[in-house]
Amino acid sequence: MTTVVVSPRTYPRTYTQPLGQQGRGPLLHPSSPVPPGRNPGATLAEGLRMGHSEQPEGIDEPMVSHAPLPGPGEAGAEHLHSAGARHRAGRSLFEHRPVMVEEVLELFTPVPDGVLLDATVGGGSHARALLAASPARRLVGLDRDPLAVAAASAALAPFGDRATVAKARFVELARVLEELGVGQLSGALFDLGVSSPQLDRAERGFSYRFEAPLDMRMDQSEGPTAADLLNSAPLEQLAELFVLHGEAGFARRIAAAIVAARPISTTSELAQIVSSAVPAPARRRGHPAKRVFQALRAAVNTELEQLPLAIDAAVARLVPGGRIVVISYHSGEDRIVKRQFQEAATGGCKCPLGLPCVCGAVPTVRLLTRGARKPTAAEVMANPRSESARLRAAEALVGTGGMGEGAAGKVRPARTAK
Repeated sequence: MTTVVVSPRTYPRTYTQPLGQQGRGPLLHPSSPVPPGRNPGATLAEGLRMGHSEQPEGIDEPMVSHAPLPGPGEAGAEHLHSAGARHRAGRSLFEHRPVMVEEVLELFTPVPDGVLLDATVGGGSHARALLAASPARRLVGLDRDPLAVAAASAALAPFGDRATVAKARFVELARVLEELGVGQLSGALFDLGVSSPQLDRAERGFSYRFEAPLDMRMDQSEGPTAADLLNSAPLEQLAELFVLHGEAGFARRIAAAIVAARPISTTSELAQIVSSAVPAPARRRGHPAKRVFQALRAAVNTELEQLPLAIDAAVARLVPGGRIVVISYHSGEDRIVKRQFQEAATGGCKCPLGLPCVCGAVPTVRLLTRGARKPTAAEVMANPRSESARLRAAEALVGTGGMGEGAAGKVRPARTAK
């Protein structure tokens, strides 16, 4: 018997799995009390950040594998890793094309050797490229979708104990790193957005293209579904949610149509209600349900609420010269990334632009991109789903624990983030 001890704050008990069952028998995997959801995001193609792939078929060969991150704190809790998954023919549950991978590799090339964090590991494609780029790197990958954890664990298995994958929300990164004995990071990557494999599984309820129950939970073991939210929220709350996600012109009309048609239980019902509420000329610009589905998914999974907390937690753990890279897919999350980076780059300085700082603000990062970088035309042509990606990056300043030197007396520069 081998014992797998997972976080007491994530899973309250200890589970055992016979070694002989690894790769064959059912994984002893407790249901998670962690609230649902994982990542914010949406593109013009329903928030996709991964290239088109075949529809995943589920985990048919689950097992437990161990790859604890070596180094300080090895005696801490082990994490549930990989699981199985479609080793036959080298196929992964989350086959996908990572977005802006060359830009990500370029930005992480100069960082100090150490531990990288992939806070949205998905199928592990970015993580695999980062580990392959330098043998001195180790990596911790997080995801709250059990299928993604399984797929990433399988994809990163060739790197052995250099890779650790944990089932957790990215807002829990501080807890996971503490349990693994990781005090500081050389880099952190957030690739926001829902994946093609998640979207293409009709039963997940993410897409208006398939008839399915309105679920939309990243972790289907916990929390209210999209149907629960849709059928209970007041009209004003729904309208505000849709405005936040770019549906300002018809938000109230859509919300009123939804309230009038309740109860609503399936994706096709919702798509039809939304389409009927939007004038025909507006429907010619694309399916009107796109942003509504995006908004519901974000709300069900508390995505935009978690993102600023996770970014701040990652920045606080960067070593001097360490970098954070965030790829977002719609204006709402990009605004959050811009705001958090700007706050870190100015130390929260409130002094007038162009005048010496006298408030004692302490910058912790410098911005590496002027505005947000976009995919190249060649990448968009090869992977149209990457078109709405926006990348921002920052580097931790020299100082203790990644904190920058005091800004008092220095001239506050004009903001460069756009």
